[in-house]
Amino acid sequence: MTNNTNSPDNTNKTSSNSISNHNRDEHMNVAIVGHVDHGKSTIIGRLLADTNSLPEGKLERVKETCRRNSKPFEYSFLLDALKDEQAQGITIDAARVFFKTPKRKYIIIDTPGHIEFLKNVVTGASRAEAALLVIDAHEGIQENSKRYCYMLSMLGIKQIAVLINKMDLENYSESRYNQIKSDYAEFLKNLNLQPTAYIPVSGKEGDNIAVKTSKMPWYTGYTVLEQLDLFLTQKDPENQDFRMPVQDVYKFTKDGDNRRIIAGTIISGQISVGDEVLFYPSNKKSRIKSIESFNTTPKSTIGAGYATGVTITDHLYLKRGEMMIRADQQKPEVTSRIKANIFWLGRNPFIMGKNYLLKIGAQKIEMELEKVETVIDASSLDYQKKDQVNRHEVAEVILKLKSPIVFDLPHVNVLTSRFVIVDEYEIWGGGIISESLSDTKKAFRDKLMIRNYKWERSLVNIEDRAEHYNQKSCLILITGEKAVGKKAFAKSLEKRLFLEGKHTYYLGIGSVLYGLDADIKLSEQNNHQEHMRRLAEVANILIDSGVILIVTATMLTQEDLDLIQSTMIMPDRLIPIWYGGKIATNIEVSHQIYNADGENVDAAIDKAKKILQNLGIIFKP
Repeated sequence: MTNNTNSPDNTNKTSSNSISNHNRDEHMNVAIVGHVDHGKSTIIGRLLADTNSLPEGKLERVKETCRRNSKPFEYSFLLDALKDEQAQGITIDAARVFFKTPKRKYIIIDTPGHIEFLKNVVTGASRAEAALLVIDAHEGIQENSKRYCYMLSMLGIKQIAVLINKMDLENYSESRYNQIKSDYAEFLKNLNLQPTAYIPVSGKEGDNIAVKTSKMPWYTGYTVLEQLDLFLTQKDPENQDFRMPVQDVYKFTKDGDNRRIIAGTIISGQISVGDEVLFYPSNKKSRIKSIESFNTTPKSTIGAGYATGVTITDHLYLKRGEMMIRADQQKPEVTSRIKANIFWLGRNPFIMGKNYLLKIGAQKIEMELEKVETVIDASSLDYQKKDQVNRHEVAEVILKLKSPIVFDLPHVNVLTSRFVIVDEYEIWGGGIISESLSDTKKAFRDKLMIRNYKWERSLVNIEDRAEHYNQKSCLILITGEKAVGKKAFAKSLEKRLFLEGKHTYYLGIGSVLYGLDADIKLSEQNNHQEHMRRLAEVANILIDSGVILIVTATMLTQEDLDLIQSTMIMPDRLIPIWYGGKIATNIEVSHQIYNADGENVDAAIDKAKKILQNLGIIFKP
C-alpha cells in the first residue's frame, strides 16, 4: 500500500525557484515535543548536521570525544546548549538551536519529555508558530504524546507535523507507521486538530530528515526539512495592531531635562511620532512626541520586537502594566473576570478561596479561582466535574481578579492573551484567555474611560503650575473617628499653609453632599459609593488646577480609599491620613497623626507639614 498523505506532487508544494527567491530574512520558531527518550534531540542534531549548521569541525570533535570515552556517538550530543542532557541523559530545559534553509532561518525550541518538566515545555512552546511532535515507532503513543499535543492545541499552535521516529527499530514497517498514524489521528480528532503531515523517520540513521530515504519506498511524502519549509509563518507582528505594555516610566530632572520616558517592549504593530495613543485600562490619551534612542540616529517609527522608550505630549499618570495602543486601531478587552483554559503544574491543587498572582504582559494582578467549569484529562480527553485542579490537569475555569486586566482574545492577538499563575514566587500554572466576562465594576469603569478620553487639557500643565506655585498639588484626605477634631485640624492646616504662601483649599464634605450630591443625598438609596466617586472627581479638577486640597471624612474604609484612588486621574497625589486615636476601620494608611483629645493642633500641623515635605509636596525651608 502506498501512502500519499503529503505527496511532493501536491499542488501546494513550493518550487525550488520560489524557495531560492524567497525573502532570506524570514524566520520561524518551531517547537519540538514528545515523550521522554522518543528521540527529539537526536532529530535536532541530525538537522544541524545535515544543514551544515554546526561550527566547522564540531561533528568530528564530538565523535572523537565519544571514541576516547568509549561511548557510542549520538547526534543529540551536538546540542551544546543542553549540558545537563549530556550529563544526565535527559533534556531539562527549553533550549534554542538555530539553522537555516534557502527559504528561511529556523529557531528550534527543544523541550524536555519528562512530565516533571511540563512547565518548561509550555514555556518553550508558547513562542512557537509550528511544532514537530515525535513518537517512538517502537514504543508507540505514550501519555505525554497526547498531553503535549493538547498543550499545543491550547496554545493555539495548529501547524503540527508528527514524526514517527526510530523506524529502523521496526524494520521500516509500513503497517506499524499506519497503525500509529491511525490511532493518533483518532485521538486528535477530538481536539479538532489535523496534523499537517505524518512523517516516518529515523533520527539515528538520518532517514527522511533532510534527505529522502530508499528504505521506505511506500512513503512518498515530504522529508522533515521540506515540511518545515512548507509551514506558513504567522502574520508579521509588525502588521498587527500596536500593543506595548508599559514596563516603567523614567523621569529626568538633571540639567533641565524634564523628559518622562515610557519604556516597554513592543509586542506587535508599529508606532510613529505624531500618532495618537491610548493607555488601557485607564483610556488616557496623548500623542507620541519622540521615540528615544541611545547613541543612535533618532527614529520616527519603531515596531514589534523592539524594547524602546517614548515620550508623549501630555503629562499623564501612568503605571507599570498599562497597555499602550494606537487610537485608530482595535481596542483591547478590559475586565476583572475572565474565562480561561489553564494547565496546572503546582505541587498543591489550584483551589477556590486562595489568592494567587496572575501575570500577563507587564501586569501583575491578585486573583482567585471563582469556578472550575470542567477538568480535562489531557491524555484521554475525559471531562470531569471538580472543584479544584490538580497537578498536570487541564481545566476550563473562571478567574476573578482584584483589579481589571488588559488583554486581547486569541483570534485577535494570541501574544496578549496568554498568562501565567504565580504562587509562592513560583510559576505553577498558565493558560490562555478564551472569553471576557462582565463584572460588577464595568459601568463604573466605563464612566472613567469616557472621562479620561474626554478630559480637556489646558495649555498650562500640572508641572508648570507646580513650578509657579512652588508646590505639588495633591488631595490630603483626613479621616478618623467622630468628634476627634478633624475639621478644626484641617481648617487650621489650610490657614497655616495659606499664610506661608501656599495655594491651598479646604473642601468641607458637607459642601459636596448638599451641593453637588444633593440629588442623591436626599434619596432613600444607599449612594455612599457614588458620593465617594463624585468627591474624587471634584478632587481631580482642583488637583489639576495646582491646589493642595484638604478634605475630611469620617471612618473611611479601605474600600472607600480604593474607590477614590481608582477614580483619581493622578492617584499618586492622594495622601490619606488617619487623625485622632488608633485606626478603627480596615483602612491601610502610611500616615497617622495622634491627637486623641484634639487639643494640640499646632503640633499636629507640624507633623502634617513634615509629611508633605517628605513627600515633596512642599519644600523644607
